[in-house]
Amino acid sequence: MSLKITKLSRKQILAVKWWDMPEYRGMDAIICDGAVRSGKTLSMSLGFMFWACSKFRSCSFALCGKTITSLRRNVVTPLIPALKEYGFTCIEKVSANYIDVTLLGNTNRFYIFGGKDEGSAALIQGMTLSGIFFDEVALMPRSFVEQALARCSVSGSKMWFNCNPDTPAHWFYTEWIKKADEKHALYLHFTMDDNPSLSKSMKERYKRLYTGAFYDRFILGRWTASHGAVYPMFSTDTHVFSGDVECERFVISCDYGTVNPSSFGLWGLHNGIWHRIKEYYYSSKKEGVQRTDEEHYAALEELAGDRKITKVIVDPSAASFIECIRRHGKFRVVKADNDVITGIRHVSTALRQNKLRFHESCRDIIREFQLYCWNEKTGNDVPVKENDHAMDDMRYFVTDMVSHRDGDAFAAISVAR
Repeated sequence: MSLKITKLSRKQILAVKWWDMPEYRGMDAIICDGAVRSGKTLSMSLGFMFWACSKFRSCSFALCGKTITSLRRNVVTPLIPALKEYGFTCIEKVSANYIDVTLLGNTNRFYIFGGKDEGSAALIQGMTLSGIFFDEVALMPRSFVEQALARCSVSGSKMWFNCNPDTPAHWFYTEWIKKADEKHALYLHFTMDDNPSLSKSMKERYKRLYTGAFYDRFILGRWTASHGAVYPMFSTDTHVFSGDVECERFVISCDYGTVNPSSFGLWGLHNGIWHRIKEYYYSSKKEGVQRTDEEHYAALEELAGDRKITKVIVDPSAASFIECIRRHGKFRVVKADNDVITGIRHVSTALRQNKLRFHESCRDIIREFQLYCWNEKTGNDVPVKENDHAMDDMRYFVTDMVSHRDGDAFAAISVAR
């Protein structure tokens, strides 16, 4: 088959064509890791489709992402128009989560899977696959990936992996990248310079978004451990304000505790920036008395005052408090997304873009910013579980605003891939 690939770097072309090159035909897999926006995902997904439709007929394949939603956004949506340019016909069955792809009268089926937790392995169990593609494999549990790989039992099947770096203790780094030769896998490391469509100004913009371990991983493409302060970009000079602001919308975020402190933040949108106007922080250890759900709810109403609250975002484990809020019927309550590392990345980006500010009276969150640090003893991305309650309620707020694109202030924040 003659490919019409243009405007791709040498490394991107290798990611597309490796399976048909004499020196790599015997490989069982390809692994592409490295910086964000380096062009590895589109080039790999194109190569996967060219390989599948050239080597197999009427067979089944799998496209896997952390969630089906993220997979559609990161892979399927940009891939289908590109395939059509090369003469493919794509019929997507959204409700059934598969795509039938036809080239020159030859049709194969590509199932779409999300591998977000340990229970996801059951979704793919029992299938027989001719090949599998993992987008952001480092975000998936090992059990799901290994169950999916076990489904590739057809002769000539191959495995395709891409990811941004994580900690060097991550299982995929130790079991696949470090053992690429042993696994008969072609390993390609990408930087932003491997993406010719990315302008110099855009590269500089991405470099400004990250610091610390996230800069090492997403900009330099290194597998590095987190250390030091979680939010080294926070500055009282930049992010703390005094006086009053006129806000157009209000949201409250809650980290709920019984033995541990409870922290609620009142956020107001002003000139495209979310301001933490007031907070409620109660530590039963410090005060010597535990508060009930109703007492915490009374504090929530006092924090809201006479403002119209768009929604209250609550720690998803706080089932009784969520039910208490619903029972009163005054506020719309939603469960927070508690993906810690993704949330920290969103907050880091918002701070770097100066999209968050904190009133000087919010002393507890300002205090926690100075104390919140990575647990360097674990070797994994785990913050120390102390001085993190206001940090958690802030993370719930930012993640919810990003995931729902709720408000212009976070329009520029994206999950970089």
